[in-house]
Amino acid sequence: MDNLSHSVVGLAVGELVHRSLAPEPDGGRQRLRRRLLLLSCWAASNFPDLDFFLTPLFPAPLGYLLHHRGHTHTLLYAIPQAILLSAMIWLLWPSARKLLQESASARSGMMLSLTLGFTLHLLMDYLNWYGVHPFHPFDSRWLYGDMVFIVEPLFWIAFGVPMAMMVRQPAFRYLLLALLIGAPLFFTIKGFLPWSSLAVLALIAVVLGALQHRTGVRGRSALLAALAVGIGFVGMQGYASGQARLAVVESLQENDPASLLLDASMSSFPTNPLCWFFVSVERNELAGSYRLRRGIVSLAPEILPVTACPVSLSDRPSQKVLTPAIAFLAQQHGSLDTLRKLRSENCHFAAWLRFARAPWLHDAEATDIRFGLDSGRNFTTINFADFKNRQCLRLVPGWDFPRSDLLTPPASPVAR
Repeated sequence: MDNLSHSVVGLAVGELVHRSLAPEPDGGRQRLRRRLLLLSCWAASNFPDLDFFLTPLFPAPLGYLLHHRGHTHTLLYAIPQAILLSAMIWLLWPSARKLLQESASARSGMMLSLTLGFTLHLLMDYLNWYGVHPFHPFDSRWLYGDMVFIVEPLFWIAFGVPMAMMVRQPAFRYLLLALLIGAPLFFTIKGFLPWSSLAVLALIAVVLGALQHRTGVRGRSALLAALAVGIGFVGMQGYASGQARLAVVESLQENDPASLLLDASMSSFPTNPLCWFFVSVERNELAGSYRLRRGIVSLAPEILPVTACPVSLSDRPSQKVLTPAIAFLAQQHGSLDTLRKLRSENCHFAAWLRFARAPWLHDAEATDIRFGLDSGRNFTTINFADFKNRQCLRLVPGWDFPRSDLLTPPASPVAR
């Protein structure tokens, strides 16, 4: 997820933890504990993304692809990160250190805030089609939620508005509210959000803002409501993702029964459960080929045909409408022999395959088309010919290959 989403969710959860604990004996300690828990949960909710400091270890784009959402995004390595963050707060914040020494509620609140912050970061990153592998090194498979767009304004509104309403200075409060509402408005004007989605976001903002105004400095109603909105949205998106995938699978299998569908990765449009991107991966072992298809599916074509999904995200000029519910944006064919040969002969390309879920080969380049069809603007694109004679990288992370089903021929049936 984007770091604004991580931040507002972390701040709101830190505030909820603070308000759920027994108050400190005086106002000064109470205010200090609040700042401590908000900082702890906010920092833990963003700390794993400091892995961008590791990207220079490998040449582009491998540094980013193999290290972002890498070791710092695992449950095992969350433990030393939490210890490091705790030590930094302890050493650099003397008044907080004194409070932690004297207050059991501050200690338990900080521990809970750190635990929730790191856990929420992994869970939120799981929601989209980029993927995480949280159980490494015990299980190094990529796990994909395929249910929420990687930049989701609903989280900004649901968690950000109650937090903005808590700001005491009116000018700063109104500025934050204007920014939270203004960003989705900008995206709507640019065509990334439909006006109906903006109306829903505005309604959520009004309801949660009014609820927080009534709640006061100790109440938790608005924060619990924000949490319910967030969880409900994720649940709705999870169901919609399953329905969208089912529609894609049925359409593709009907279109070409000879191909074996291996994967259909899904990504919703922002705050729009009716419109979905999909990238399918199919294999035809007898023909020695595989096929990638990128497209859009509408869950309610009678209300919102696929051609009406937001234009700025759908690459409208290249659409090939198959039905009112499904349109193709691109279709790419590849050779299984070429893919497997490159993997065995080019160790840098083999490393790249530890990330790629939808690998498209064209000329001397490879691209994961989940992130766009224009290789010049796709951050995953690698010119594998440039790496052909280079020394292999050391200490390549051992993530499982997302497309091991393409890289390894299926086992032949045993003759009887």
